[in-house]
Amino acid sequence: MKIYTKKGDTGKTSLFGGDQVPKDDLRIRAYGTYDELNSILGLILTQEKLSLDLSLRLKRIQGELFQLGAELATPRQKKVTTILIGHQEIELLEKEIDGMELVLQPLKTFILPGGTVIAALFHLARTIGRRAERELVSLNRAEPLRAEVLQYANRLSDYFFVCARFANHEVQVADIPWNGPK
Repeated sequence: MKIYTKKGDTGKTSLFGGDQVPKDDLRIRAYGTYDELNSILGLILTQEKLSLDLSLRLKRIQGELFQLGAELATPRQKKVTTILIGHQEIELLEKEIDGMELVLQPLKTFILPGGTVIAALFHLARTIGRRAERELVSLNRAEPLRAEVLQYANRLSDYFFVCARFANHEVQVADIPWNGPK
């Protein structure tokens, strides 16, 4: 199978089911940004100092992002052929956030991205996740999405923020406080 089809040479691409849409369609933007997020998770997974616990969680989330992308790539009038993200995935993110926060010092100030390379990459994942969420909100105004899609997106960026702090904590590196102008 060839990787190039030449079908997109005119600036259009196909959704599941064959519908043709411009490559800058709101759906394409949204699932494209989740693809970008999935790629940064792949980069985080290459980091040697990433704990096994975080590694297993990220691999699960990578699969969930494929599920989400499949739903977004399916026009509303078509049947989604994959398992949909639901309350179970949202609740698991919340449970894992709560678990990580149990060992973290409560925040008293804003923090800057950084500390360790892994934490900085998690902050990058958080910002990509927030951009993807903004794109979902735009798509939702044009074509209403399931509530669970928006909830999962919102929880996911919170998750990566806590993962950044947790990754620093695991190697005993302090978060970098933002002290503001003096």
